[in-house]
Amino acid sequence: MGMFVRSSAAIVVAWLTLFEGFLGLAKGSDFNYKEALTKSLIFLEAQRSGKLPANNRVPWRGDSGLQDGKEENVDLVGGYYDAGDNVKYGLPMAFTVTTLAWSAIFYESELKAAGELDNVRDAIKWGTDYFLKAYPKKNLLYVQVGDPVQDHMCWVRPENMETPRTVLKIDDKNPGTEIAAETSAAMASSSIAFRGVNRTYARRLLNKAKLLFDFANSRKGTFDGECPFYCSFSGYNDELLWAATWLYKATRKPRYLNYIQEETMSASVAEFSWDLKYAAAEIILSQFYFEGEKSLEAFKNNADSFICSNLPDSPYHQIYITPGGMIHLRDGANTQYVTGTAHLFSVYSDILARFNQKIVCGDKQFDPDHLMAFAKQQGSPTSRSMPSKVMRFMMDYLLGKNPEGRSYMVGFGNNPPTQAHHRGASVPKLPEGSTVSCAMSFVYWFNRRDANPNELTGAFVGGPDRNDNFDDHRWDSSKTEPCTYVNSLSIGVLSKLAMQPLA
Repeated sequence: MGMFVRSSAAIVVAWLTLFEGFLGLAKGSDFNYKEALTKSLIFLEAQRSGKLPANNRVPWRGDSGLQDGKEENVDLVGGYYDAGDNVKYGLPMAFTVTTLAWSAIFYESELKAAGELDNVRDAIKWGTDYFLKAYPKKNLLYVQVGDPVQDHMCWVRPENMETPRTVLKIDDKNPGTEIAAETSAAMASSSIAFRGVNRTYARRLLNKAKLLFDFANSRKGTFDGECPFYCSFSGYNDELLWAATWLYKATRKPRYLNYIQEETMSASVAEFSWDLKYAAAEIILSQFYFEGEKSLEAFKNNADSFICSNLPDSPYHQIYITPGGMIHLRDGANTQYVTGTAHLFSVYSDILARFNQKIVCGDKQFDPDHLMAFAKQQGSPTSRSMPSKVMRFMMDYLLGKNPEGRSYMVGFGNNPPTQAHHRGASVPKLPEGSTVSCAMSFVYWFNRRDANPNELTGAFVGGPDRNDNFDDHRWDSSKTEPCTYVNSLSIGVLSKLAMQPLA
């Protein structure tokens, strides 16, 4: 996967227009959101490691990583590859599962109507089955399989990889609060998603989530073993809040509410990503506030702050959007900020509508209808007189309504990417028993200018730069590499769009 470089200042910068993609279809839009939803899930299936099921929908994928965990005498077969490489990183994998479960919970009816609820649950379970293996006993969690340095020196399909399958873990002596807490959140949220269909499995997940949270909270420390690829620059306090929030939602136990009230930190931020979860937790907690838990007012205020930071006609907005209308925080999987902010605006809008609430940004008030209508105000000036081309739907931008006139989802829409930075997609199936020279693999497959031999259906690639420029070259990983969490964050939004009538 591409290396993510961030500046600490960027974390507090607010971003705007993405929420425009969270809501209904534009009049005259010809995007098939249901197709995009289906294909987004198919990409996640292409990222599976382990023994693939009989109903595998990605014909060019095969079994891989069947010896994972062997060096530690533990079964770590399964789980997901995070992006275009063949490493299994615990932190982004857990975040992927948490956000998938959130969509399965919050948009259950939409996913069911779209015929994708079972596929979403399958995607969640592929991750949680792996986490159950990776957490074999108290205070021991296996958090990575694969040597990223060696992996990045070899361009081969996971089915043919011969690079070391190094195993990393956290335990009492080597804590990793971020990963333990995020995995707890993944299991807690997934327990809710499965509660109505498999109560035994849901209880098992919830029990593990509780233990992992206690581990994360009692053995505090940052695990840097996934650096420089997944360094947690935001620290672990957001993950502790995130995990406690999901455990409270799953159990309604006073201990978790008390923990949230007395021991967690909240923050006013404008970014939601695999590394920074404050805004997401605060939006979930806002629902409890509206339900009567008034002690959570500070969290609700910070959720409002996230919205105010992003609304262009809010007096508190501070944004960078490309000339064509896409938010751009940083190169490398920038589309995660597009789908992530869309998800938060979508969820919070629905919560506000349910409780007939408004958001106050200084001397202005915004209700859910304003948020929905604002996405249609193309051509209307904002408080900073931004040009109308800025006011585009963000999901529509990714699906093709952008200056390049192209889709950023592989296999969807007009002129989609064909050279995704992805080993499995760019290397053809090899004869059984073939050996691969790592040095020559880049000559044979990485440096080729042709389209990938295998279509990575449904993958949102990293996307264009801050000037809307895009080069479809697999060696430009910042633009062409996909990541599981970009797609997981799109599932709820796409299911909502798929079920809305034309405006």
